[in-house]
Amino acid sequence: MALTIDTTNMCSHLQRKLFDVDGIYHPLWIAMQDDPELTAVVRSRQLHIYRNGKKILVLAGKSAPKIIREDSICELAVC
Repeated sequence: MALTIDTTNMCSHLQRKLFDVDGIYHPLWIAMQDDPELTAVVRSRQLHIYRNGKKILVLAGKSAPKIIREDSICELAVC
């Protein structure tokens, strides 16, 4: 099952970084699709990513990713 998120309130910069094929977070988005332990929700225009219910990463459009917990998926967010 593919991961889906409501992008209504997501920052447009973040949408481009995440969903455009040449976006810096696109490899992370692709990896998230294949990992059933990951969930994501948009809060305050940022994408909050969780593994098994525990927050691991916050992505914003114009600021650096905020790593909450060490996780293999975080390596894909480091620019």
